[in-house]
Amino acid sequence: MTAAVKPSVCIDAVLADMATPDALALIKELGFDAFEFWCWWEKDMEELATLSQQHGMTIAACCTKFISLVDPAARADYLAGLEASIAAAAKLNCKTLISQVGDFLPGVPRQEQHESLVAGLQEAAQMLNGSDITLVIEPLNDQVDHAGYYLVRSDEAFAIVDKVASPNIKVVFDIYHQQISEGHLIHNITNNISKIGHFHAAGNPGRNELARGEINYSAVFDAIRATDYEGFVGLEYWPVEDPEKGLNAAKKMLSV
Repeated sequence: MTAAVKPSVCIDAVLADMATPDALALIKELGFDAFEFWCWWEKDMEELATLSQQHGMTIAACCTKFISLVDPAARADYLAGLEASIAAAAKLNCKTLISQVGDFLPGVPRQEQHESLVAGLQEAAQMLNGSDITLVIEPLNDQVDHAGYYLVRSDEAFAIVDKVASPNIKVVFDIYHQQISEGHLIHNITNNISKIGHFHAAGNPGRNELARGEINYSAVFDAIRATDYEGFVGLEYWPVEDPEKGLNAAKKMLSV
């Protein structure tokens, strides 16, 4: 019998119109034990720490600062932002930091940008060495949501992780983004599961509830359950129906 996949609710997406205390109270009432958000520097850290403890909830993930890794000139700023993010994650007992990598630099060979990304992450890995925090880099689609972004396909993200060769550097596999960018979801997930540190999920097209659109999430989650993945699946979508209905449906898919 396969195990449940652990869900996490992104409060900045699913419950964007609710105050943080109300959002956490709701998702706890619905039976979720983990949540995530984007920018810790825009949050009340004391409130988050207190509320997560009060509800007995895990903070599954938050973001590090959005500074380019493909531009060597920005690397020092990226690493300074990461240092602050590591401290914030430790304060919140958050084990996963999500990192975007920046936009493609016109006029600069792609291989140079790839090498800059690897070199920056190798320095990041040294900062994370010995910690229980994982930095996950995020491929995003450039057709619908993030025109001009550098890292689009999962195969390049996995190749970068291989080159960095650190247990603290992995990929966040956003199922919505990768359905747009490349498809072939189950193959790409299951053949690279050891390099994936976090998932995001939303329906496509629309980036709404999981049951809306073309992605067979029941099959995708079955495939993840059949691996040894022990991390979270972050529900990062914008609801078009009552949020409780979509969350309950997602929870059922994940717990089968």
